[in-house]
Amino acid sequence: MKIYVGNLSTHTTAESVEKLFSLHGEVQDVAIAMDNETNKSRGFGFVFMPDPEEGRQAIKAVNGKLLDGRTLSVVEAQ
Repeated sequence: MKIYVGNLSTHTTAESVEKLFSLHGEVQDVAIAMDNETNKSRGFGFVFMPDPEEGRQAIKAVNGKLLDGRTLSVVEAQ
């Protein structure tokens, strides 16, 4: 399952996102969109979880939570 994570801080790392989501199931991969010129986060990314049920539970649990001072927006990616 591919999960969109928005409103990320420019200081948020893939490792911190993985740590947060792994509390709710197995995380296969985390990809944070980076700006090519500044090499800073563009403020969103994707989490890949192999089990769709764990993914849905993670979305419910993490959406609206604070990470690095920002309220996360988490939905299933289309």
